[in-house]
Amino acid sequence: MYQPSSRDGRRVHRAPLRLPFCFLTAIFLVLALTGVASAHAVADGDKGYIQEISGIHLLPFVYLGAKHMVTGYDHLLFLFGVIFFLYRLKHIAIYVSLFALGHSTTMLLGVYFNIGINSYLIDAIIGLSVVYKALDNLGAYQRWFGVQPNTRAATLIFGLFHGFGLSSKILDYEISPDGLLANLLAFNVGVEIGQLIALAAILIAMGYWRQTAGFWKHAYTANVVMMSAGFVLIGYQLTGYVVA
Repeated sequence: MYQPSSRDGRRVHRAPLRLPFCFLTAIFLVLALTGVASAHAVADGDKGYIQEISGIHLLPFVYLGAKHMVTGYDHLLFLFGVIFFLYRLKHIAIYVSLFALGHSTTMLLGVYFNIGINSYLIDAIIGLSVVYKALDNLGAYQRWFGVQPNTRAATLIFGLFHGFGLSSKILDYEISPDGLLANLLAFNVGVEIGQLIALAAILIAMGYWRQTAGFWKHAYTANVVMMSAGFVLIGYQLTGYVVA
């Protein structure tokens, strides 16, 4: 059964684990998402356009940033996990702000200073962040180790890794150094706009779901599916790293 948590009004669910069904569901979801992976990575049309221009182009980069976040299923899975058991807008704002601070910092620094990190490895870590958050929502750390990790610090730290994931995609654009800083800031603004759009959609859906009688029955399963999806993402990226 669910038990209230003393941290930020979150609740932890304890129920029988049905791994086979959840894992198969996660595989289906991830395969469906990876089928549109080109939208999450660098679309050929976007890359060709960026490579042909130079100077400051704010609106195109705002659009690209918003598009990347809205289609970035791994980022959205983590964000979904972060707010899953948050009920107060104050707490949601704090956690989303920490996540935004983390990914904005490393995204800007990673591109501006050309810090290259293998995209397969960084995306595997992003998958790990999804697993971490799902286990946190399930209360696994309290049961296994008797401690509750600092969820705010974890959100910020994983936000830093998500930012390197963003920067690795931007570096694929091979952006002209002319107007680089302004364009990067515009891209970051777009990312935040996309994040707010995605967050609004998630909160609306969660609001309706929480009002149904089946929420507490299925919330545990949803987090197990999310955890399984994170493991599949890790395996998918590590396989790509080895093959590549």
